[in-house]
This record gives sequence, C-alpha cells and structure tokens, in this order.
Amino acid sequence: MCGIFAYLNFCVPKKRKEILDKLIKGLQRLEYRGYDSAGIGVDGGNDIEKSEQSTILIKKRGKVINLQEEIQGREDLNFDLEFETHLGIAHTRWATHGVPNNVNSHPQRSDSANEFIVVHNGIITNYKDIKKFLVGKGFEFESDTDTEVIAKLLKYMYDTRENDGISFRELVEGTVQQLEGAFAVVFKSTKFPGQAVASRRGSPLLIGIASKSKLSTDHIPILYSKGNNKDALNSANSTSSFQPANGDGQVEYFFASDASAIIEHTNRVIFMEDDDVAAVTDGCLSLHRIRRSVDESSTRQVQTLQMEIQQIMRGNYSTFMQKEIFEQPESVVNTMRGRINFEADTVHLGGLKQHINELKRCRRLIFIACGTSYHSAMATRQLLEELTELPVMVELASDFLDRKTPIFRDDVCFFISQSGETADTLMALRYCKGRGALTVGITNVVGSSISRETDCGVHINAGPEIGVASTKAYTSQFIALVMFGLMMCEDRISMQQRRKDIIQGLKELPDKIKEVLKLDEEVHSLAQELYQQKSVLIMGRGYNFATCLEGALKVKELTYMHSEGILAGELKHGPLALVDKAMPIIMIIMKDGTYTKCQNALQQVVARMGRPILLCEKGDTMSQKDAHRVMELPGIVDCLSGILTVIPLQLLSFHIAVLKGCDVDCPRNLAKSVTVE
Repeated sequence: MCGIFAYLNFCVPKKRKEILDKLIKGLQRLEYRGYDSAGIGVDGGNDIEKSEQSTILIKKRGKVINLQEEIQGREDLNFDLEFETHLGIAHTRWATHGVPNNVNSHPQRSDSANEFIVVHNGIITNYKDIKKFLVGKGFEFESDTDTEVIAKLLKYMYDTRENDGISFRELVEGTVQQLEGAFAVVFKSTKFPGQAVASRRGSPLLIGIASKSKLSTDHIPILYSKGNNKDALNSANSTSSFQPANGDGQVEYFFASDASAIIEHTNRVIFMEDDDVAAVTDGCLSLHRIRRSVDESSTRQVQTLQMEIQQIMRGNYSTFMQKEIFEQPESVVNTMRGRINFEADTVHLGGLKQHINELKRCRRLIFIACGTSYHSAMATRQLLEELTELPVMVELASDFLDRKTPIFRDDVCFFISQSGETADTLMALRYCKGRGALTVGITNVVGSSISRETDCGVHINAGPEIGVASTKAYTSQFIALVMFGLMMCEDRISMQQRRKDIIQGLKELPDKIKEVLKLDEEVHSLAQELYQQKSVLIMGRGYNFATCLEGALKVKELTYMHSEGILAGELKHGPLALVDKAMPIIMIIMKDGTYTKCQNALQQVVARMGRPILLCEKGDTMSQKDAHRVMELPGIVDCLSGILTVIPLQLLSFHIAVLKGCDVDCPRNLAKSVTVE
C-alpha cells in the first residue's frame, strides 16, 4: 500500500538538488499507493571514504508536495553539494500502524544518530513480540509503527555481531529472518556508506539499472548462504554479481514498488522474488537467498520494460482518472489486439494455450478477486456459465480464505488483480496452488507476483492505471474473461452463432464506447443535480447487476457518498422501503433477457413516488415514459452491455467528486495496490 523509492548513484557525480529531485519525482509517481505522509533519508556529507557518514531525515505529514515544500524551505541543506556516490531512500505512506504524522512517517530509524534507517511497505505481524524483546534490551521507541522494530532489530544485530567483518547484507538477512508478515524493505546505514540492501516477502519491489555501458550480464545468479556456493558469497565478479561491462564503474540503481517510478530513468529492471535479498556494494549488485527451494530458478533476469513515459503522464486531462476513462476506446482494443481474428471469428489467448486441455476437462471454474476485479468476474459469470457449461463460482478473496473453501485438483482457479499484488488474492492463489488446482492469473502488470506465481494467465494490456479508482482495468478485465469464454466454446457447434454475435459486438465496442463518452456533458449536468445528496441507489439485474455494484463502489470511493448497488429482483425483499421522492435512484434497463422484469421493478419504484434516472437503449420509449431523467446508450449484444453502462457511472462519480472538491486521483483512506490484508 505504501510506495518505496531509492536511488543509488555510484561514480556518477550528482548534486544534492538532483538527488532530491529524483527522490521527490519517484514518490510523486508512487503517490497513488499512499498519501498520508512522506519522507526521505539522504547523506549529510559527501566524504564516502569516511568509515561513517551522517544521515539526514526529512519527513512530513500529508502529500508529497508538502515534503517537497519542507525540503525547499530547509536552510541547512547545501543543494549544490556534489556526491560521487550516494544512496537516498524515500517513502510515501498509507497508514496502518499509527496515525499520519511526522514521527510515524518513514524512513524509520534505529536511534537518534540514524545509524540504520529503513523504508517499508507491508505489515509486520509479529512486531509486538519483537518490540517487547527490544524494550527488554534497552531500546526506546518513538513511533507507533510496526516498521520501527525493523530498524532497531537491525541495530541490535549490529551491536551484538560476533565479528567486525560481517557485511551489511548479512545483517539484513539475519534481521528479515525474524520478521513475519508481508514486507518490501530498503535499508541505508551510516556504518556502510554507499551501500544499499533490499528484500521483499509478499510486497512488490523491483530494481532498475541505468548504465551508459553495456550490462555485463542479462542474468544475475542467486547466491545462497546455505548451499554449495557458500564460499562465493563475498566475490564480486561478473559471474556472481552485476556491474557495467566496460569497467569504469559508473552505474545508477533504482529501487521502487512499481515500474512507473523507474521508467523515466531506465527500462532495464529486475523483479525481486519473495525472500530475495539484493545488495549493492562498491557499485556491484548481487542477489542472495538463505537456502535453495525445490523448483526454484537460480537466476534473476534483467528485463526490458515496454512502458512509455507518456503512459504515466496526465496530458491534457485534469486528473489521471479522467484520462483513463477516456482511454477506454484504445485500452479495449489493446486488450483484444492479436487475440481476436474478426475475419475468421477465432480467439487465441497465448498465455492459456499450453493448458487448454486441462481447462476444458476441469470440474468447475472459480474466480477469486477483490473490489473492482471481483465485479469484473461477477459481470461475466452468466456468460461464462453459458459458454463453458461449467459451474462458475465468484469469490471475494478475503471471505474465500476465511471459510477455508474446499479446493480440488480438477478445479481451475482464476485470480484477478489489476496490480497483480493484491494481498488477499495472492494468499488465495497460494492456498489453491497448495491443493493442486490449476491457477490462472488475470493481471495488468507484467512481472507482478500473481503473473509469476500462476500456472498460466492473460495480461489485459490496459496500460498503466494511476488513478486509485479503477476504470479502464475493469473494462479490460471484462473483455479478457469474455475472450476466455469464447475460446472455451470454439469447437461447440451449438454455440457458433452466439460466438459470432459476441465477436461482432467486440468489434463494434470501441466505437460504441466513444459514443457513450460523448454523453460527458449530460453526465456533468446530472452530477450537478446529485452532488449535494447523501445517498444514491443503483438498480439493475442480469448482465447489469455487476454494473450496479461497480457504479456504487465508484461513487463511494470518489465522492464519500453512501451508495448501494441493488439487484432489481430483490427490490420487494427490503430495498423498496428506501424508495421515496427524495431518494436518488439510478436504474439500468437494457433490452436483454431481463427487460420485462426490469420494467416491473421500474413500475414498483414509480408507484412509491420514486423519480428514477434511467440508463437505457436508444429508442426505448416504453422505459423512458416513466423516468425522471434519461440517458440513452447505444445497443450492443446483451453480454457486453455492462461495459457501456458502467462508463456513465464512472463519469458520474468523477464529476460529483470534482463538484464536491474531493481529490479524484487520491481518495481519502484508500490506496491503489492493496498489499496488506
């Protein structure tokens, strides 16, 4: 949930202002991950030859802009001071333990001298036990965070070391072995100037490498503390660590929670795996693990990011969310590109090709996700049941784990997550994998934990999504699941006409989305009518029930209004009591198999003095005659209507949030990538 960014320049002279600008810009790129408070840790002086350096901590409650202003106002900082080699670490926080304030902000420190400092994303579940132990050893704590125990435990490890030759990396290895829970951490120490050590377990962390010279290797071997190569740990040659090939030593390293913070500096990255420990010493990067596991890769590949810097810029839009809503005509095309042949009516998902026989022989399909990703599975469940003729379960990951749901070897479990790092979904994946089920990932981030740990999967290719409230990822997840259903029924004669209709609908979809986006001014007018209300109900059924849930979630996330998605078929079983002339009610009525039943619900609302706002197909005069306001949408094949009906609700939540003065891209109390339970 938090954002980590660290920058190490080795033999690349940089002024302090340049270093601080890089750290601040990195945090701004990661601010969607948390924005309660932010902080940085940098060197006090520039004499790297000293056995010990001083460290300056600057921390500030609120957004990164507050930290930037605090830094600019510091008169004790010499911004022109040049550093040949320097490590700076930075953090933007989403509070879990301790209220947002300067003391609870990261980096957290070991002592008043800042000997060891750490930035951390995740939750340490055994921090109370460690804290009790350290208090017994005389340590005093100043914050309410779980993170502070990490820095102080590292200090304790250093103070009680058996020999003076112990390395920074070995100290960190000893420390993280004592931690339980999820974490990504980067450490800096005055005892080991110019060195960086990082580790992860359950939370994402990647390393960017920038060098003018060619890289000495594209694969960095893993070194094991307990294994056959124990004697090789201290070596720093090209076979056991990375360094520039030309020998001049000039190299820059970037550690970050997400690639969006790195892409403007380099596109060469290493995705760290759980329990990896990365160490940079004298400009050489080495990767370590305590012991070797069965079926574990012995190297980490240096990968090339395909992301473009323009994808993470706002352009002419006021917010990232607005940009991402209006990108949907292009993002849905990118999801389908190379996968659907509209001439031959065929669908090819390369990521599932090797497992297609297992998929077709399975006993049931289980879709596991959280939030918006859960709604994308709900939106396509009915179609998948129709096309696959298999039982389809849709599960909230947290509830799925709480119930210890029975899973069998002939089940196929799908794990849907925009970031690919959602903690509950990731834990559910490991639960299912341990029970022998085939696991399939549906993610938007290449190299994410879910994409690496599943047996196969589909990248939705929606492009980077920066706004905390998901928009284009939802519609791309929707389409990816539809394509899976089409692939599963390609050899069924009885399904051929249905397949052709759906594929034709997918072909028309980008133009239909553009048509819906033209309603933006109309939606803005509706937002002006609704933004002072305290509640809104959104009703529908069939293919559009998931749209009601997703629309209500968007209103909650962005506007802080109470909103509820209601299944129209349940109206008589309680929700009808809420209906009166003052309650805003949005009803979705499309010409599908539930059209007549939705008409009944509409009449029930009108009979109770309700004033429904209607989303319906063009020319649907029967529905429109009883509506307070009408928004006409283009018609499309029934199973895809949920994509068109959700877009006005995305726009509505955006406009209401703007009118209420809410922060659209960074809603209060939320963060983009939920990496804690």
